[in-house]
Amino acid sequence: MLTFTSIFMKNNFPSMTNKCIAMAALLGLFALASCEKTVEGPSAAANESAAVSGEAGLNYVANEVLVKFKNGTSASVKAAALAKVSGEISETIFTKAMEKSGETEALLLVRTPLATLEAVGLLKGGDVAYAEPNFIYTHQAVSSDPYFTNGSLWGMYGSNTSPANQYGSGAAAAWAVGHTGSKTVVMGIIDEGVQVSHPDLKANVWVNPYDPADGVDNDGNGYIDDINGWDFDGNNNSVYDGGTRGALDDHGTHVAGTIGASANSEGVAGVNWAVTMISCKFLGRNGGTTANAVKAVDYLNDLKSRHGMNIVASNNSWGGGGFSQALSDAVDRANTRNILFIAAAGNGGSDGVGDDNDVTASYPSNLPQANVIAVAAITSAGAKSSFSNYGATTVDLGAPGSGVWSTTAFSNYSSYNGTSMATPHVSGAAALYASTHAGATAADIKAAILGSTVPTSSLTGKCVTGGRLNVSGF
Repeated sequence: MLTFTSIFMKNNFPSMTNKCIAMAALLGLFALASCEKTVEGPSAAANESAAVSGEAGLNYVANEVLVKFKNGTSASVKAAALAKVSGEISETIFTKAMEKSGETEALLLVRTPLATLEAVGLLKGGDVAYAEPNFIYTHQAVSSDPYFTNGSLWGMYGSNTSPANQYGSGAAAAWAVGHTGSKTVVMGIIDEGVQVSHPDLKANVWVNPYDPADGVDNDGNGYIDDINGWDFDGNNNSVYDGGTRGALDDHGTHVAGTIGASANSEGVAGVNWAVTMISCKFLGRNGGTTANAVKAVDYLNDLKSRHGMNIVASNNSWGGGGFSQALSDAVDRANTRNILFIAAAGNGGSDGVGDDNDVTASYPSNLPQANVIAVAAITSAGAKSSFSNYGATTVDLGAPGSGVWSTTAFSNYSSYNGTSMATPHVSGAAALYASTHAGATAADIKAAILGSTVPTSSLTGKCVTGGRLNVSGF
């Protein structure tokens, strides 16, 4: 669900508009939170779409099951359980964050010749703590810095800024009183990759001081030379695969720009002019899986506990799977470490019309943990974006999500629409608040964000606060 206009710096700003249908429906894995952009859908052989836990149309990897046994289960009991589905362990996932949380059993990715849901049913019960599909997620975007001064960057404006827009986030008002962010604040971007060399981003991309590029896992976190983060989809340290043509990683780069594009007299400016952003790439050409999402969340959890890094939040502009206990456990671990999990509410179903998350849950934004903030999208006129999901009890607030300009791959700038675009405004707000409130907990930051919202008629009864993001007081 990403409506976008792509602008190429080298061509004197000619524009082109490319409309697409909800990526969540088109891509086969975790959907980038609402993004209109032409994308090839997954092949029938790549995944199945069926009812899971009573929910129809969810995508997951065919013939794969995530299995967690109860603590202390013997090897023989495990073997007997897996034999029921002729299952073979294709990956054992035991992250450093799991280990430090006191867990003893690994999360197993099991291949089986049986249909996924049949295997899940046969495995449940007994010594199996849970068995679930390996869901597929996709991103959720609908498609003195010039874009700020020319009136394009409305999501950063406020009622009394110049340019002005009363429905913007008010970031420019915070800048006016010297609140522009801090490099000591760290944000994780769990998404596609990020163009780390983009002229508007390179100053704020994390460079790992604990693991130099020498082919050795110097800090012992299990990832060799994770210089700017990690590509969990490709299992390598290259977090940008867009090449010189920007064919990939547009969405992650767009999210990063809204959170933290530099104020450097070119392109756009993010909610924070200074921040440190870690790329946790788990969305690839075909989306991303639960297994890789868990590893991405735990990567940040481990960095914070291992090095004491000031990781404030992760931005999660994706969705499309059902409830996952494995992912929920990872978000629990993030909550323990005071890391917010800021998530896109989603862009509706295949019709592109926003749905009520109170009625039909959208994950991961519907996860119940206290550190989750679920974000809907609004337009520059203050209306709830037509594609945006909502929920009086399950969505927290609205933020700019239609016609949002930001950085994109190959050093470009594009305008996208989607709850994917609204979410990084809120993540940026979390980082901005943390920069002026040292020691603030995840609960403190969430309370500040939700407590400062501005009542908005289009959001009345549509979200917990009934209001939109306002960072002017940060």
